[in-house]
Amino acid sequence: MQITNDIKYVGVNDHEIDLFEGQYDVPNGIAYNSYVIMDEKTAVMDTVDARFKNEWMDKIRGLLGDSQPDYLIVQHMEPDHSANIADFMQMYENTKIVASAKAFAMMRQFFGTAFEDRSIVIKDGDTLFLGKHSLQFIAAPMVHWPEVMVTYDTCDKVLFSADGFGKFGALDIEEDWACEARRYYIGIVGKYGAQVQKLLKKVSGLDVQTICPLHGPVLKDDLEYYLGLYNTWSSYEAESEGVVIAYTSVYGNTKKAVDILAEKLREKGCPKVAIHDLARTDMAEAVEDAFRYNKLILATTTYNADVFPFMKTFIEHLTERNYQNRTVAFVENGSWAPVAAKVMKNMLEGSKNLTFADTTVRIMSALNEESSAQLEALADEFCAD
Repeated sequence: MQITNDIKYVGVNDHEIDLFEGQYDVPNGIAYNSYVIMDEKTAVMDTVDARFKNEWMDKIRGLLGDSQPDYLIVQHMEPDHSANIADFMQMYENTKIVASAKAFAMMRQFFGTAFEDRSIVIKDGDTLFLGKHSLQFIAAPMVHWPEVMVTYDTCDKVLFSADGFGKFGALDIEEDWACEARRYYIGIVGKYGAQVQKLLKKVSGLDVQTICPLHGPVLKDDLEYYLGLYNTWSSYEAESEGVVIAYTSVYGNTKKAVDILAEKLREKGCPKVAIHDLARTDMAEAVEDAFRYNKLILATTTYNADVFPFMKTFIEHLTERNYQNRTVAFVENGSWAPVAAKVMKNMLEGSKNLTFADTTVRIMSALNEESSAQLEALADEFCAD
């Protein structure tokens, strides 16, 4: 794949993987992206996952022939991008590595060496000249590891964005960008919104015409769309109006209440109602929706004087990703001593700018006239504006 006249794509598609980072379902696989900049001096941008070493090396040899690259630029040390550094440096004995000081420290941890005799340590604002291509390095700590640098090519106006603007899905699959980019961002980068905001501010002063991430497609058209979504996600604002109902149900009574509530919300004009049975749904999809929409209803049973385990896990996923700026309501069920609403609210007490609904629905075993009236009141409250 040719990105520009001088920038070539040498990444790979992975359809062998089932869980990315051991937890995220990736039915359409994932891409590990790597690029080569051809100029008076040649630079390879990052490596790929260890399982694809031979395919990646063959692509580089096919592109460069007998010539050796001058630089291997390491933007991110996560193993799906750095696993082949040692083998690459063994093959190309005259190549130098360009990376941040923290990246070199991690190389010692991974490979037992920091390649001291062949290293160029870079920091924020440093520049590397390849000829007509000038590479400007921009520190992006905790997006989403501490050693990360992104790179701007001033000649072709290309931003090599490391894991930023990445998505799940291999490049030989056509699918909507936002859906899998959102799930990727929230799951993997979501905790670090403040750091992403800092990076966006640095990048805003650049004339970026192409974004080359380490996962997902190269972005060229309508970059304001992608930048706008990243600004929304990283500022923890809702992307769309809608209600997410996340629930667990043991014997079906809580599920029945959720189904009735969802229908009432739709009848009263709520623009979107997304329902997730937390025991059966892809947890990452439920977390994605909770961040996508502006209202959330948590419905669960009291369980061992606590809440049902899947609900506890779901709320922990939200809080560790800095869930905020939303309206939240509770539906609790319990045959005796119900405490689920109290426990859920306490779990969210450290979250910023949450508005809690006035109405809490309390079900004692099964719906009755009182709890049914509370469902009606909650639907009215959530659809009032």
